[in-house]
Amino acid sequence: MTPVRSVDGWAYLESTRQLTDNLLARYAPSVEAEPRSLHEAMRYSLMAGGKRLRPILCLAAFEYCGGKPREKDDPVHLAMAALEMVHTYSLIHDDLPCMDDDDLRRGLPTVHKKFGEALAVLAGDALHVVAFELMARTNSIPAVAELSAAVGTSGMLGGQVADLEAEGRRVTEAEISNIHARKTGALIRGSVRIGAILAGADQKMLARLTSYGEKIGLAFQIVDDVLDIEGDARILGKEIGSDSKNQKATYPAAVGLETAKARAGGLIDEALALFEPYDDNVLTYIARYIGQREN
Repeated sequence: MTPVRSVDGWAYLESTRQLTDNLLARYAPSVEAEPRSLHEAMRYSLMAGGKRLRPILCLAAFEYCGGKPREKDDPVHLAMAALEMVHTYSLIHDDLPCMDDDDLRRGLPTVHKKFGEALAVLAGDALHVVAFELMARTNSIPAVAELSAAVGTSGMLGGQVADLEAEGRRVTEAEISNIHARKTGALIRGSVRIGAILAGADQKMLARLTSYGEKIGLAFQIVDDVLDIEGDARILGKEIGSDSKNQKATYPAAVGLETAKARAGGLIDEALALFEPYDDNVLTYIARYIGQREN
């Protein structure tokens, strides 16, 4: 049985966000090195802020499974930076005119608006490469394979294709769940699993945390769909209504706004039920945070 534990969740999120920022500053290529314009675009997007949810989940799962990171260059730290780099590269490419054509990200001009489309494509590509260089340094083949699966055609990239192909047509709940589980959920699930793998979790624990990651990953994107309708652009740091503008397949469009909210809440409850009663830990805190977030 997992020991019952209590934690200050908000303090953990804040301290791990800062840790992630420090790791990104350390591991991203320097703007003093050539090609400077490419490195500047990479760091511009990386250091623009954000929730840092994926590295936070990675560290939280690692520590939940008994992992204790070293001071510097611990495999989990390398993985945390890699996960945020992959996520950032996906945002750069999502924002391009050939995809979602967005002008703002995290309250700042998108990379293609500031640096041009060609450099934006290359910045995304370069972040992808550096991420896998960092993952290779973990010396964990299973962790590298996990990230590959999360990003590949059965994960994030396949979900992006399905998302593009669904534009302009009505989709079923099953179809939109599949799109969201791959496009967004796969990397969230992978973040949890990578942390557990690096901590040496057994198969029973890994299976439980996999289910947790799947549930919060789908809930996260459903909440994102809802926020695109009801959110505050000043809080979100991006335009509201872009899903409708781009005729995107969304959960509210498939089942209605209230049903979408209820489905997200149900997934959060299912994720919490995977833990022992009164086990107040970072992972349960994050699940509740996802269900209640405003950005």
